[in-house]
Amino acid sequence: MINLHMNMNDYSTRLEISRSTCIGNFRHFRGRLRPETKMLVLVKANAYGHGAVQFAGLMEDAGADCLAVACAAEGAELRKGGIRLPIIVLSDGRDGFEDMIEYGLEPGIPDLEMLKAFCAVLKEKGIEGYPVHIKLDTGMHRLGFCPDEVDGLGDFLTSCGQIKVRSVYSHLCAAEDPGQDAFTESQARLFIENYEKISGRTGYRPLRHLLNSAGIERFPQYQFDMVRLGIGVYGISAVPGTQLRPAASFKCRILQIKTLHAGETIGYGRMGKAPHDGVRTATISAGYADGIDRRLGNGNASFMLNGHKVPTIGNICMDTCMIDVTGTDAAPGDTVTVFGEDPHVSELADKLGTIPYEIMVSVPSRVKRIVTE
Repeated sequence: MINLHMNMNDYSTRLEISRSTCIGNFRHFRGRLRPETKMLVLVKANAYGHGAVQFAGLMEDAGADCLAVACAAEGAELRKGGIRLPIIVLSDGRDGFEDMIEYGLEPGIPDLEMLKAFCAVLKEKGIEGYPVHIKLDTGMHRLGFCPDEVDGLGDFLTSCGQIKVRSVYSHLCAAEDPGQDAFTESQARLFIENYEKISGRTGYRPLRHLLNSAGIERFPQYQFDMVRLGIGVYGISAVPGTQLRPAASFKCRILQIKTLHAGETIGYGRMGKAPHDGVRTATISAGYADGIDRRLGNGNASFMLNGHKVPTIGNICMDTCMIDVTGTDAAPGDTVTVFGEDPHVSELADKLGTIPYEIMVSVPSRVKRIVTE
């Protein structure tokens, strides 16, 4: 399913996904948990930009117990790609019911209306005992049953044979922030209280999961039956001194090199300028249509070339951008790393005033995802 031996020269612009790093990151979190604790891996949003089918296959190999996506279409893509692990759909609505059933996907249910609607569809099809996952709102206030809705949920669960509650879960909203630990603890207490109400009504004990990546690192006492590993497996940690490494490296190639005289300008709007004779610029095979934000132009970011950090010069173009390679041995065809080990994706995120997630998911599908050893 995954070609680990593709020629890197086949693609000028590519996102290289390191198999050994992905599995190493997974094992880092696995080592913080009890042996019996299950691990769910988030592969929504094209596996945080890393390539959903490829990355899901790596997580199957690593030993993940199940996967999670945002919508039924993402889950269907994984099934078509040969992924057989259980797949939870976290935030889709009623429009996804048919695909969920067709592809054996398991819906996250955030409210009673959606639960009743799904049960009605199952009843029409003569299906009983379909696995669902109940989402509780313990303070995120995004999706989920509020505490005052849990009793009504319990009443309905005792009368609906079309479903089986496979798990009950909630989401921590500030697990990475030590200044918010009191709130995180309150979320855990509320989750435990309302889980017990639900399991008391169902007569069985569904799986419990609360922790995200930051929660696994900082609150292992709340690992319960399962955890949800998201950004951590891609190499971003909530704690200092982490052993995690970036799973992906965004690379492109030099297309052409020019030598400029003092005062000559570079790029759209003539925003780049050669300050002296002999300035060498390299045009590289990636631009803002490949996920390089325009705000990184004009020297606001530097990329790695042959062991040297070289700054951008001029505005970022749609399909290309320019870097200042003066004083280096740069040549056409050389590889430039936009982000990876260095510069780290967090460095670019800091420059843009955003988070690494946004940088990762901004790399579009036209950039080839290639799994390397």
